[in-house]
Amino acid sequence: MEAIIRKALSDPLFRRIGTIADRRGVQAYAIGGYVRDTFLLRPCTDIDIVIVGGGTGGGIAVAEELGREVKSKVNVFRNFGTAMLRVGAWEVEFVGARRESYRADSRKPIVEDGTMEDDQRRRDFTINAMAFGLNGDTFGRLVDPFEGMEDLEAQLIRTPLDPDTTFSDDPLRMVRAIRFAAQLDFRIEAETFAAIRRNRERIGIISRERIAAEVEKIMRSPRPSKGWQLFDECGLLESVFPQLDRLKGVETVRGRGHKDNFIHTLKVLENIVPQTDNLWLRWAALLHDIGKPKTKAWDDRAGWSFHGHEAVGSKMIPGIFREQKLPLDERMKYVQKLVFLHLRPIILAEEEVTDSAVRRLLFEAGEDVEDLMTLCEADITSANDTKVRRYLANFALVRRKMREIEEKDHIRNFQPPITGELIMETYGIPPCRTVGIIKERIKNAILDGEIPNEYAAAYALMEQIAAAEGLVRTEAGRE
Repeated sequence: MEAIIRKALSDPLFRRIGTIADRRGVQAYAIGGYVRDTFLLRPCTDIDIVIVGGGTGGGIAVAEELGREVKSKVNVFRNFGTAMLRVGAWEVEFVGARRESYRADSRKPIVEDGTMEDDQRRRDFTINAMAFGLNGDTFGRLVDPFEGMEDLEAQLIRTPLDPDTTFSDDPLRMVRAIRFAAQLDFRIEAETFAAIRRNRERIGIISRERIAAEVEKIMRSPRPSKGWQLFDECGLLESVFPQLDRLKGVETVRGRGHKDNFIHTLKVLENIVPQTDNLWLRWAALLHDIGKPKTKAWDDRAGWSFHGHEAVGSKMIPGIFREQKLPLDERMKYVQKLVFLHLRPIILAEEEVTDSAVRRLLFEAGEDVEDLMTLCEADITSANDTKVRRYLANFALVRRKMREIEEKDHIRNFQPPITGELIMETYGIPPCRTVGIIKERIKNAILDGEIPNEYAAAYALMEQIAAAEGLVRTEAGRE
């Protein structure tokens, strides 16, 4: 352990902070994530420093002195008693040791000066409450009053104090517990998890923006499906993501039930994580079947169906993104597109893979076709190995067909060779329904393989359609 700590504190920055603290007659400690990640052998460039002594402004004073020494700008937040600066690759935040108390209707604490143990006591989890001494006489000493090292070795998330108090005081910590469990693949200690269940209604006082920041970290983690499973098990899912909660459960009629779409969704997310770190492709996996509860229907002959769930789901995406405080821009449209198209490759894999169907898939998916195929492959979650192998073999055939057709027809970035402006100029007509008819017929002819994706062939077909519509070329068109 000593060797690990020595390496963690080998940068001269830590000695410099300790020297300033000694000079000012205060104590300095590195605490929290940097200490935790040191023992987990995870990279971390964010350092939290607690200063004991000098009042709530003690941290600011040390930060300002460090800033003068290293010639770095110090950002001071006096209302919070914190200061932040960059030193090389490090981002260092200083705060004075404090103790906190809370009112029942707010997560904003009443802050007072405190001891080092007071400051560690207010931390969310034991693994985040460990500290390294930085003063000359305590340099490199591990300060761990709540047995965070034992919990780290046991891969356990546990609160330093009574978990009911911890979560009632700051309900966001319930979401953070799940986030750390997903990021680190740790388990949440039984009493800590039971306290999340008991206090789940308190999440209502937390802003959606704060929850969204934690959810993003869960979605970027190695085990996002574990995070959503824990949300369900502790009862937070209904509040955090009601649309996902509605996917849960199996309804049975005359002995015939459909699969649990929540469990299936988590399996798809689990399947896709090893294939991509694209956050928005992961969101598409999580949301691909989100329209199923609204489209579920029973038919005495066919059984359960979810017809049109991809279209319904895609229409739900903007509302979900707005509610979840996700960006309402091209990233949202990307997820919307993949949700809308996610059945297309599966349908192709079930039927004969025709050139026409592949052209249309390339045209509609565009540059996102590879991501769509990755999503569809992750969507095969059957327990029947033979069925899975058949689907994946057919997907391989679809991919090969896509490569062949793309090389030949260049459909992925398809722009119709004949524009509406050319049609109007050739036949001297204003914007009208006929222009749309001609463009659509040409586009479909190319996608169906009736004509090549070339100007001459498209122009000839335009003339045929125009003649059938009774259009005559103008003098400018004849030229």
